[in-house]
Amino acid sequence: MKPLVLALTSLRMEMPPNLERGRSYRCAGRGWAVNAAGRPLKACPDAPITISLDGERMEEMASTAQQVRTPDSEKITINLGYVDLGHIDLLVQDGFYSNRTDFIRTAIRNLFDRHTDAVKHSVTRQHLELGLRQYNRQDLEAAKAAGERLRIQVLGLAVIAADVPPELAAETIASVHVLGALHASPAVKAALGDRIH
Repeated sequence: MKPLVLALTSLRMEMPPNLERGRSYRCAGRGWAVNAAGRPLKACPDAPITISLDGERMEEMASTAQQVRTPDSEKITINLGYVDLGHIDLLVQDGFYSNRTDFIRTAIRNLFDRHTDAVKHSVTRQHLELGLRQYNRQDLEAAKAAGERLRIQVLGLAVIAADVPPELAAETIASVHVLGALHASPAVKAALGDRIH
């Protein structure tokens, strides 16, 4: 079933009686999309877009699109001997693991379990934050206003948001020590080059 296309040309619009709340409708042409109560939601672009009649999904989609998506893993390359690789393939073939990646992740987690105490001690000693840590412009401006310089120490993923200008990063970040991955713009990385360990 094709979506209903509405040409919206003003803030006031006669809603056809058969429209259902929560169903998606399309907005075509210049004008304003309005919700069932007649309140304006957003100006329609030239290209048709799909909107929810009550506007709730549109607001959710807009806020979701603005959020920075961070990956939950990082791709690495390892070199294995042919015999080791053959052993992995044999275990995968026999159904012990779903694929090579599954085997390698399981092996790594088992090694982490074996060294749990040592890792915990080292994390505590080095004052590392675990997991994902994000720094945005607001965080850095607050540090600047307080006269503080940040020492970023993360085991996992550290993200310096795209809204952070290199000058602000250089002014407010004293050092960056990340065991895992650091995501930041090339300009910010260049500004912090001598402070990234």
